[in-house]
Amino acid sequence: MMNHGVKNAETHAFFAGWNFFSIFAIKLITKDKMKRILLAMMALMALVCPAAAQNALNDKADNIVGTYSGKQGDDRFKVKIVKLTDGSYRGQVIWMEHDRDKNGNKLLDDKNPDKSLRSTPADRIVLFSGLKYNAKKRHWSDTKIYDPQRGIQAKVTIEFTDDGRLRVKGTVLGIGESVYWQKIQ
Repeated sequence: MMNHGVKNAETHAFFAGWNFFSIFAIKLITKDKMKRILLAMMALMALVCPAAAQNALNDKADNIVGTYSGKQGDDRFKVKIVKLTDGSYRGQVIWMEHDRDKNGNKLLDDKNPDKSLRSTPADRIVLFSGLKYNAKKRHWSDTKIYDPQRGIQAKVTIEFTDDGRLRVKGTVLGIGESVYWQKIQ
């Protein structure tokens, strides 16, 4: 019959060595796992922090008010967004780099589907009106944006990106295109 309470010198030495090895191995595994956890946390913070910066600009409805510069194709322009008396917002072109044709005549909104607006100077076109802020989604939407280059209107969603630019996304039949405007005032 074996006495489990008594250990001989060999058994004691074996378990003492094993105990040291297992503690060392556990420490290695723990350090490796800890490194992985820390790396995962750092990666998560890198993803979350820019989102927090982006959301800060999207937190207040009136943050959208101001003057923006933009470019679509070769056309550079400036748009002024103002708050209307009903609490919604309007965006209107206030400057275009190329506002005249080759004969020196002012460019007009000649592609507008509303014939009564085709005599509007290109540097005075209203791009959207009635834009509303959605506090829950932290973006502006609920209206359409007019694309004077194509003469079409698209459902619009507007929000600030993590680098402070305004992302203006127009969608027609589920197909979207985004342009980015930089706030200058």
